Amino acid sequence: MNTDPRNYATYPSLAERSIFVTGGGSGIGESLVRHFALQGSRVAFVDVAEETSRALVEAVRSAGAAPPLFISCDVRDVAALASAISDACRLNGPVEVLCNNAGNDDRHKTENVDVSYWDDRIAVNLRHQFFAAQAVLPYMKTAGGGSIINFGSITWMVGDADCPAYVTAKAAIYGMTRALAREFGPHDIRVNCLVPGWVMTERQMRLWLTPASERQIEDRQCLRQRLQPSDIARMALFLAADDSRMCTSQQFIVDGGWV
Repeated sequence: MNTDPRNYATYPSLAERSIFVTGGGSGIGESLVRHFALQGSRVAFVDVAEETSRALVEAVRSAGAAPPLFISCDVRDVAALASAISDACRLNGPVEVLCNNAGNDDRHKTENVDVSYWDDRIAVNLRHQFFAAQAVLPYMKTAGGGSIINFGSITWMVGDADCPAYVTAKAAIYGMTRALAREFGPHDIRVNCLVPGWVMTERQMRLWLTPASERQIEDRQCLRQRLQPSDIARMALFLAADDSRMCTSQQFIVDGGWV
């Protein structure tokens, strides 16, 4: 199967649209940045990994798309995140699409979790999604509407046992999505939750892909192919575009049929 994004759908409504992606420097976030840029969107993204993020900017430029705006930012710093969103709006126009993608699924056991670690897992996986939505709200009102895409995970649906703080945060994201969709809807702002399965990012393959986990994928997924970051990015494009104009307060699961 050809995975070149130029062989898939083009969404005219995304041309020149101002997009903001958290955790855009690698993995799913990198694919989001590339896909939106190839749609002709004005893309800004934040990440803590400066070297890989700056390399991504040049790669997008080399692919013939407008280079994205990279702003170095740790999403756990809520004030810095709000400042980055303000800068993106000043340079690219009011943010019309927010991709709340940043997260970290480091493994941990309950007996090893203290209050500091718990709070950090909530900060890196949940808290920033709310405050990013809060920060873009006035800009989306000015723009006459928008789309917020919160990134969840199937981990809470299947009850993964090796990262309870992460699972808790990801479960909460859907509740937050439902609440914000109801609150923001009168302003024509849509809020949805995009739920990936086990995506074969470089990090996942390096840290956790083993012969045993390969067998687990084969046993649990309905489809034989491995999920790629591009599979998630293409759903995000749909949720960002006017094609999904009446979709809000929903979960969109892209997991190859795992759940």
